[in-house]
Amino acid sequence: MQEPKYSISDLLRIMQRLRDPEHGCPWDLQQDFESIVPSTLEECYELAAAIEAGDYPHLADELGDVLFQVVFYAQLGAERELFTFQSVVHGLADKLLRRHPHVFADARIEGVVHQAATQQGDTSAVKQQWEQIKAQERAGRAQHGALDDVPVALPALPRAQKLQKRAARVGFDWPDAAPVFAKVDEELQELREAIARQDASEIEDELGDLLFTVVNLSRHLKVDAETALRRASSKFERRFRSMESICEERNTLLETLDTAAKELLWDQAKEAQ
Repeated sequence: MQEPKYSISDLLRIMQRLRDPEHGCPWDLQQDFESIVPSTLEECYELAAAIEAGDYPHLADELGDVLFQVVFYAQLGAERELFTFQSVVHGLADKLLRRHPHVFADARIEGVVHQAATQQGDTSAVKQQWEQIKAQERAGRAQHGALDDVPVALPALPRAQKLQKRAARVGFDWPDAAPVFAKVDEELQELREAIARQDASEIEDELGDLLFTVVNLSRHLKVDAETALRRASSKFERRFRSMESICEERNTLLETLDTAAKELLWDQAKEAQ
């Protein structure tokens, strides 16, 4: 592996130069906290896509793009005298030390815990301890409700899953997946009834309830809803592209086929994969 030429200090200096009022980049100078949020989300999704595709040769590039977002926010914070990159690093290190007392004795980086059950592979105990510490942190921020710090800006699927997990921690949950299946059937029937009444607002409401319940089902089945849907979307995309390729080989337009022909083509695409 080639020895890196640049360091984090170089990256921070590059960011400062990009934001230099006199000699900086016009586009970078126009940005603020709100304007770069879409870029941040896009870079995170591109990182996730690279991991899902097993594109490890480009993973470092994608991680660099995500890191740049952090550096950009830190520069904006420094300019407003809100925080610096160093304070971000300090806060993160402090939080990690505080939340891992089973690893860092006395919250010291080199502090070793020699006789901890959590170091013997007891992940359930680690998770329980983690949640207790986070609950204490929320209480210190006057966030006493179980759902208080679930971000509104999260994508809908992971936010639904996070809300449900938080509610489950205080005992508001089904004991297993069986009653969730029954709830899915119930919500599906209510959606059908709303459709029969042709009430657009009610249809949206009932469809939302159905999706929320399916997310709950995925949680009980220990499946991440966002990951499952992304995989399903990728599978659909592969099969649809396969249909288009078959049509191209046959000098046929997909949109000219009738329903039966399209279903047959879909089955062929499924068999091919």
